[in-house]
Amino acid sequence: MSSEFHIGILIFPDLTPLDMVGPYEVFSRMKGAKVSLVAESKDPIRSERGMFFIPDLNLEESPDFDLVLVPGGLGVNRLMENQKILSWLKAKAEKASYLTSVCTGSLVLASAGLLKGYQATSHWLSLDVLELFPEVEVKKDRVVLDKDRASGGGVTAGIDFALSLVAELQSKKAAEEIQLILEYNPAPPFSAGHPSTAPAEVLEETITSRKKAQDLRKEIAGRAIQNLKKQ
Repeated sequence: MSSEFHIGILIFPDLTPLDMVGPYEVFSRMKGAKVSLVAESKDPIRSERGMFFIPDLNLEESPDFDLVLVPGGLGVNRLMENQKILSWLKAKAEKASYLTSVCTGSLVLASAGLLKGYQATSHWLSLDVLELFPEVEVKKDRVVLDKDRASGGGVTAGIDFALSLVAELQSKKAAEEIQLILEYNPAPPFSAGHPSTAPAEVLEETITSRKKAQDLRKEIAGRAIQNLKKQ
């Protein structure tokens, strides 16, 4: 790694805060790293739960980054068809050492055609949406590293994702030091954090309550795929 490793995190209205904040907390503690929040404008960005973030850079003034991260959230639906954002990602991918995502951010990378020939993951509810994109090998793992692409599963997986990348970029020891200072030692009070361990009734209710939203996301993915075919 050079003396400064510049990381650009794309933020947008209705993003999921922890998708971004988890990796930010890890990356900002990585030696030699500079982390910038990038958005379409420098206006405050309201996340899906109401928390606001202030971008450091807009798209036009953003430099080439060593690593680009796209988080997920409800706002991903708009990004999947936002040609300005998709074009920006394609341009940054040409120079970045790593193009990455957390949660449903992988759907945005796929919509830009940037996951063709790669393995990737997403939030468990949207793995079937990611599978719609041709030439993307969908994995159900919490963290997927594939050459110059990296993706994390849903929300909290962003911390695991970022620690894995620190180990890849610097060393396991560097990642462990960050993990220790963050006291990242999960001991959840319940075992409902994944479909494979959640109680059946909780899983069923969650899937049912999200069905309309997921059907809409599949429709948007279908349009994004058609746009890719026209390019």
